[in-house]
Amino acid sequence: MSRAVRAVRAFRVRRAFRVRRAFRAFRVFRRLAPRTLRGRLSLVALTIATLLMTILTVVFNVAMDRHLRHQADDELRNRAAAVATTIDTSGSRVRVLETVNDRLLDANVWTYAGTRPLEQPPSVTADSPLTRAADRLAAQRKHACTTVHAHGDRPVRLCSHPIAGRHATATVVTALDMTPYRSSADTLLLGSLILDAVMLGCTYVLTRLTVGRALRPVRTMTDQATQRSAVGSDERFGAEDQPAELARLGASLDELLDRIRTVLRHEQQLTGELSHELRTPLTRIIMELDWWRARPRTDAETRAAQEVIAEAAQSMRTICDTLLNDARENALNPSTAPGTTDVVPILDSLLQQVDTPDHVKTAVNAGAPVLEAGVAPALLERILSPLLANAVRYADSRVTVSARRIPGAVRIDVVDDGPGVPEAFVGELFQPGRRADSGDGHDGAGLGLPLARRLARAVGGEVSYDPGHAPGARFTVSLPAG
Repeated sequence: MSRAVRAVRAFRVRRAFRVRRAFRAFRVFRRLAPRTLRGRLSLVALTIATLLMTILTVVFNVAMDRHLRHQADDELRNRAAAVATTIDTSGSRVRVLETVNDRLLDANVWTYAGTRPLEQPPSVTADSPLTRAADRLAAQRKHACTTVHAHGDRPVRLCSHPIAGRHATATVVTALDMTPYRSSADTLLLGSLILDAVMLGCTYVLTRLTVGRALRPVRTMTDQATQRSAVGSDERFGAEDQPAELARLGASLDELLDRIRTVLRHEQQLTGELSHELRTPLTRIIMELDWWRARPRTDAETRAAQEVIAEAAQSMRTICDTLLNDARENALNPSTAPGTTDVVPILDSLLQQVDTPDHVKTAVNAGAPVLEAGVAPALLERILSPLLANAVRYADSRVTVSARRIPGAVRIDVVDDGPGVPEAFVGELFQPGRRADSGDGHDGAGLGLPLARRLARAVGGEVSYDPGHAPGARFTVSLPAG
């Protein structure tokens, strides 16, 4: 195995190990994270406050450190100016004048003629760090300051003060022990840390109390929702005397309750429709079976009974498919039940789907380019499909569909120029399983029109037949406006 392959494998192993370790750390963090919204909000507030206080503490201590250093520099400059009064540079050589306070002035002071040392503090040697730092400052021949660690790592501040003469120049370097200043800075840092800790603790406690008080209405609404869902109450949360956020939450919960009641009402409606529509074919099956078992029957009578039973069973299947498909589409598309639908595109789509004979022409006349009905698209198709199918089936040459808006509703007329509905059959037109002429050569179980009327009535609409229209037939669908 080559060295490159071993290196690649080792890299992959290390990477996999780091990924597993990061994943374990993330799982530990997830377990330690608060489970309640109150705890999470308190933790977020504590984190933000910690970050803010850390920044403020760093900025404050940096500013205080610079302020103390400037104070030390001012002190050194004042001392250098006092020492400069004892130095004579008027002649060709630099002379140090003796004064009464000479010892006080010479403490921690270096005097240079150019770069040559004239005097230095008695407590330091020529090769000490302080002396070397003072020599460097004197060589610069300008105002400058530096910090040196000497005497057991104690910080000492040195500043140079050049003195210009007519024929000679001198430099005074003064030193100051920064330990008291550093002690003050450390004291300020410790005090700020203690203050930060106290403020963070207070922030966490106050945040928990505030968040708990703010979430109290949410807990109340939760208890109310639990109680109302258990007893099926018709009460609403409402938006009165509530903050804006909780008012929106109450409105959302009210809409959710309305949708749940709508779903329950649709379920009850579906159950009622199934029981009502299945009763007739089921009764036919039972009657045929009772009649067939009452006495021995011939083969022809048995086959006739079987055909009746098969036809009734097919009717039951058609009823179930129609109602269950509508319920399934409403469940898959809850946003469209209830909803609004543009009528004209649905009419165009249905006429294209209907198997129209070549001699029959279809047309759609709309009173407005956008005509919305307050029903779902699938439900509108279920209502109109039987009417259009019957019109195309029985029309001689033309089927006309017109749609227009009337006060509070949308009216759709389906007109054909066929033979129309026999006058004797008009009373039974919307009864399930009834057909005017079962031997007219057209398939059908007599369920389309009854189901269309029932679905229309379920949404507050109506399907009716105009017996006075001639020639042909005219069916009218009235639906709530969108």
